Amino acid sequence: MKMDYVSLVIAYPEISIVVVSGLISLFISLVNYFVLDKDRVRELRDKQKALNEQMKTHKDNPQKLQDLQKEMMSHMGESMKHSFKPMLITTIPLLVVLPFIRNLFIETSLAGSWFWWYFASAIVFSMIFRKLFKLP
Repeated sequence: MKMDYVSLVIAYPEISIVVVSGLISLFISLVNYFVLDKDRVRELRDKQKALNEQMKTHKDNPQKLQDLQKEMMSHMGESMKHSFKPMLITTIPLLVVLPFIRNLFIETSLAGSWFWWYFASAIVFSMIFRKLFKLP
C-alpha cells in the first residue's frame, strides 16, 4: 500500500508539522549561512555589547551617553542592513508555503493549533541550526 504525503500528514500530524518546521528552518539557516556576512555581524554585535557596557558606566554624563547612543544606532543600522538581504530571500517562499501548510493541516487534529506547533518547533530547530552552522 502506497501512502502519499497527505495521508501521512493526516495520520501523523504532530510529527509532520515538526518535520515541515525543521525543513523550513533548515532552508532559512542555509540562506543565512551563504548570504550573511557572519564575521561583520559578529563584529558589530561585539561593538554593540562594548558600547552597552560603556553606556552603563557613563550614566551620569549625558553628553557622553548621547555620543555612545549615536554610535550604537549606527551599528544597529548596519546590522539591520546585513540581515535584510537574507530576510528578503526567505520571506517570499515562506509567504507561498505557509498557506499551503495551513490547508494541509486543516483536515487534521491540529487544525486549530498547527501554527503553534510550527512556531515552537521552528524556534527549537532555529537554535539547533544556528549552533550547527555557527551563525551569529
